[in-house]
Amino acid sequence: MYKKISGFQIGETIEGFYLIKTVSVKTSSNNKSFLDINLADKTGEINAKLWDSTKEDENQFKEGSLIKVRGNVSEWQGKLQLKIMRIRLADESDCLILEEYIPAAPLESEIMYERILNYIEQIGNKDIYNIVSYMFKENKERLMFYPAAKSNHHAMLGGLLYHILTMLRMAENYCEIYSFLDKGLLFAGVILHDMAKLEEMNSNELGIVSEYTSEGELLGHIIQGIKTIEIVAAKLGADKEITTLLQHMILTHHYEPEFGSPKRPMIPEAEILHYLDVVDARMFDMKKTLENIKPKAFSDKIWTLHNRKLYKSSYKKESE
Repeated sequence: MYKKISGFQIGETIEGFYLIKTVSVKTSSNNKSFLDINLADKTGEINAKLWDSTKEDENQFKEGSLIKVRGNVSEWQGKLQLKIMRIRLADESDCLILEEYIPAAPLESEIMYERILNYIEQIGNKDIYNIVSYMFKENKERLMFYPAAKSNHHAMLGGLLYHILTMLRMAENYCEIYSFLDKGLLFAGVILHDMAKLEEMNSNELGIVSEYTSEGELLGHIIQGIKTIEIVAAKLGADKEITTLLQHMILTHHYEPEFGSPKRPMIPEAEILHYLDVVDARMFDMKKTLENIKPKAFSDKIWTLHNRKLYKSSYKKESE
């Protein structure tokens, strides 16, 4: 039985089939080339090194390839790392199904897309509806596979749709509790807040991001999103105040300047949007982390959770 990434332990030798998520050629301190590879399967990811790589290795092992690997698991700067001892491309005789090695959202993209369309139909304001509907439908092809991030939360096939849909479900409940919230504006903010990640990152149809675009590096998805709303709103003849409110939702959803938001929310819908985004991202990271550790154990420090460790209790929930 081949080892899944989630089960890797420091000091053991593993063997299995994995997906090359990203790969780059680097030079070591002794001036020799090596391959810096991020491997993935449905259970997780790990950084791997193929030391003293050759030109043949560089030409053979590409992003999106399935490979068979034998290597030693070690720790580097608080994270597991794999030293590759043997490596080859998977072939037909291995009888592998590519989709079984790709981290993917738990719902099919077409289902998530249709459910989000149902939320869009609940937007009452004509200008908000037109802008959101136009931007969402215009980007359908890429939304089917795009992740919500390169390597953090929802970095998986269909991850962006899943992130949006989960936030919409929470937003719906918030609007029942805080009845003064404008449901259409909040739904719009949720759907559009990360839409410009389609322009910020280059993703293949497996939901794997190889790099950020030049504009993504220079501007980031918040600024890109504001630009797009301006262009679409002008094209559709939308009200200026409505346009500005939508832009404010995008501009403020990271809340702090160091995370890309030059202003904090000045309307309640933008305030709620920020916390919906934070909750969904953190719950995703916590669930993923806890799935990969044993009961009564602590995880490694999680960078996206402010370098906190998580504890997995042996307590069984009542639903279990």
